Amino acid sequence: MHTAPSDIEPVSRTQSPQGAARAGRALPQAAAALVVVLLLLVIVRLPWAGDLGMHAATVQRLSHNLFHPGNPLVDADTPSPYYSPWMLVLGLVAKVTGLSVFVVLRLAALVGLSLLVTGVWRYVRTLSAHRAAPALALLSLLFLWGPLLFNWSGFLGLNSLALTVSYPSVFALGLTFHFWAWVTRATREEAAWGRWLWLGVLWALVLLCHQFTGVVASLGALAMVIAARPARPVLLRLAGALALGMLLLWLWPYYDFFSLFSAGADLEAIHKPLYEDLPARFGLVLLGVAALVLRWRRDRWDPLVLFFLLGVLVFAAGGLSGHYSWGRALPAALIPAQLAAALEVVSAGRRAVRAGWACVLGAALVVGAWTQVGTLGYVTGRAALPSVVAAKYRTPWVGYHWITPWVKYGDVVMARTTPARQIPAYGAYTVAPGYPDVFLKDSARREDAVARYFAAGTSAADRAGILRQYDVKWVVGPRSLAGPGLRKVTVGPASQVLYRVQP
Repeated sequence: MHTAPSDIEPVSRTQSPQGAARAGRALPQAAAALVVVLLLLVIVRLPWAGDLGMHAATVQRLSHNLFHPGNPLVDADTPSPYYSPWMLVLGLVAKVTGLSVFVVLRLAALVGLSLLVTGVWRYVRTLSAHRAAPALALLSLLFLWGPLLFNWSGFLGLNSLALTVSYPSVFALGLTFHFWAWVTRATREEAAWGRWLWLGVLWALVLLCHQFTGVVASLGALAMVIAARPARPVLLRLAGALALGMLLLWLWPYYDFFSLFSAGADLEAIHKPLYEDLPARFGLVLLGVAALVLRWRRDRWDPLVLFFLLGVLVFAAGGLSGHYSWGRALPAALIPAQLAAALEVVSAGRRAVRAGWACVLGAALVVGAWTQVGTLGYVTGRAALPSVVAAKYRTPWVGYHWITPWVKYGDVVMARTTPARQIPAYGAYTVAPGYPDVFLKDSARREDAVARYFAAGTSAADRAGILRQYDVKWVVGPRSLAGPGLRKVTVGPASQVLYRVQP
């Protein structure tokens, strides 16, 4: 029996939209997969910048003494907020396996990245059942930023993530997305006491592993609870979860969590730049703000809208009050906006509207990706990059492995701030910490001693006195330091010289 052309036409019309839908899902999924592969290759190289030395030093101390590690940077018996449950696990791995600290940090990066990708997937699935939603969300979190490159621990831009992927902040962010997924489901399903108590444990774990990410996690969870408008039994279980979490924070033996609320002015000064160049750094997120407005028009209790408002409130309060460290809560405004921008592609009403939104989001993601295209250099090296891409590449730190044939674990090294942020990664101590330390009471005196030592007008006798005071065995500094009491051992990058202190 012959089939009339009119019988075939409706079938072809139904197949074409299905093919387009499959292509619409496959494109963001393929792009997200490529980005994950790129980050895996970055982990192999493990570029050094920022706080990597602090985290390596923390693992060093815990691998040598799990129960009483002391200060991670200087030879002093003080607690440290870097001694978190996650770092304790890494220190134990280093101690048991004998693996080097940097291999352990690569393992940490793999775990953190896995938690982050799966956490984003699980949380986004609570917001949308569309198959492309998790991939679109991941791309928006990584690329929907601004035309000015911005790197900071706890912020999820691709370049920032490439440099911080082994940090506790990435591990904590991965846990946070899983935490939000569990909180959302617990409020919807009126979960039993056991699940809520587990959420209390997880909340405390995030706060202990990275305090600033813990604030973001708390704001997100609060928004989700408010959006759910839970009944009294759920609120009672939530109170029990909070009480258990607070108890665990109070019991953590490695540092006093609640004393961090009285951190000094140094912490505020470091975070003041978070309030600078906002349009250039985060301008593309305005697309997400527009998406949040659309979500609010559809649902006055939308959790992403509430999350965004809480994040903006804390961030603005920090800027107005001079508590610039509150600026670390900015991801609580960025993340919901970025997620909203991605979800609008799959949740807007008419197909034409969704297609138009997808085009706008795609263009914004391309701009954001171009801003961060220098990340490729962390895999290939600068020489392999085209000149226009190489111009966007930021050279990572070289490190101080060149001093390790002579400087041993526990030796004290006199060095300025930038070397002091790296040298403890290899097991040595420095006279002054390279980072603010709220538990080190003589931090200012140590910094003054370093400044006096390297000052041009300081006499040889005064320098010798400073070295004796802190039992310094080595000095890393310029060639101009050469003189009595110092013996040149080797020369490293940028003409830095390693001197042995003569008895």
